[in-house]
Amino acid sequence: MNYRINPKNNDKISLLAFGCMRFPKDFSACEQMVVKAVEKGVNYFDTAYVYSGSEVMLGRILEKNNLRDKIFIADKLPAFLVKKAPDFDKYLKIQLERLKTNYIDYYLMHMLTSPKSWERLVGLGIIEWLEEKKKAGVLKNVGFSYHGGADDFKTLIDAYDWDFTMIQYNYFDVHNQAGKGGLLYAAEKNIPVMIMEPLRGGRLVSKLPAQAAELLSGLTPKHTPAEWAFRWIYSHNEVLTVLSGMNSLEVLENNIETASGGDSYELTKEQEDAFVKAREFISETMKIPCTGCNYCMPCKNKVDIALCFTFCNDIALDGKFAARLNYAMRAWGRRASLCTGCGDCEQRCPQGIEIRENLKIVKKKMEGGLFRPFGALIRKLIKSS
Repeated sequence: MNYRINPKNNDKISLLAFGCMRFPKDFSACEQMVVKAVEKGVNYFDTAYVYSGSEVMLGRILEKNNLRDKIFIADKLPAFLVKKAPDFDKYLKIQLERLKTNYIDYYLMHMLTSPKSWERLVGLGIIEWLEEKKKAGVLKNVGFSYHGGADDFKTLIDAYDWDFTMIQYNYFDVHNQAGKGGLLYAAEKNIPVMIMEPLRGGRLVSKLPAQAAELLSGLTPKHTPAEWAFRWIYSHNEVLTVLSGMNSLEVLENNIETASGGDSYELTKEQEDAFVKAREFISETMKIPCTGCNYCMPCKNKVDIALCFTFCNDIALDGKFAARLNYAMRAWGRRASLCTGCGDCEQRCPQGIEIRENLKIVKKKMEGGLFRPFGALIRKLIKSS
């Protein structure tokens, strides 16, 4: 495993980090992956209060296998759930209990979207609380995860003496959210940057347009699109570590191999140009920029927002018939037309997607004509088979 040194505290962090949001639900399968990752040198594990079952699963595995002192745990205060000052202690206490530990190595303000979101916490006394917890050794490093624009990111970087930050960054999102400008700005301030969404919710692999996949697969040396996506990020020396939401041993092993090579991650001019062209191909097909993170959920009307957007985007990749067939079979009870336009989801979306308007588009494209009778027939056939 390759490592990079945190310039703030000299922590030796594995280049590949384990994003725990997509942990397998089965304990044995998850345990096997976590133990394997640690054995292979992965030492940074990122979880969050709102990742269903993730903190509890990680805590059980670490305790059972005596791994706590071998890794760095990153966890997140659910800032959007905090309503009053006592909530700081309330959520932290729950997290420590779930993780079966008495300290957290890297603690983030989860999903800050603007300076106002930070200012609200400041008004509740977050700065004094953080300093108290750091002094007591309960929180070792304090940072924030970000889902907003580049200018606001720089404002937030300057708003507090952060120990680190985490941004969405990949070869498609060079100019989206904090982007490359934000990455470089944080580096100038000597603030370590952790990267999330390296594959943009898997879209840079499983939903990659054929032209882009062919382009990347044709590069020398030979790597898969997933390996190229990671290598592109690793080529940025400003990046400390890259989170991957791994949910199978095969994916884990492939990602470890990519992060463990002895060769340089520096890209050639030909490779850089290929990424630019691949980005253009993706832009032509991606109608709704959803990563499937599900921060917008749950929906009180049972709409599966990410699922609806996925099938709508699949029209460009799989064709109308296949996309509508999947939508009818899998999204009936969670379909876009169940949306009442309350807007709660949009307040939580890290991509800033106009969810209500896009659900109307999904409804128009996916639920027209024979959708209802066809969907009823498909479900009847499935039930009777």
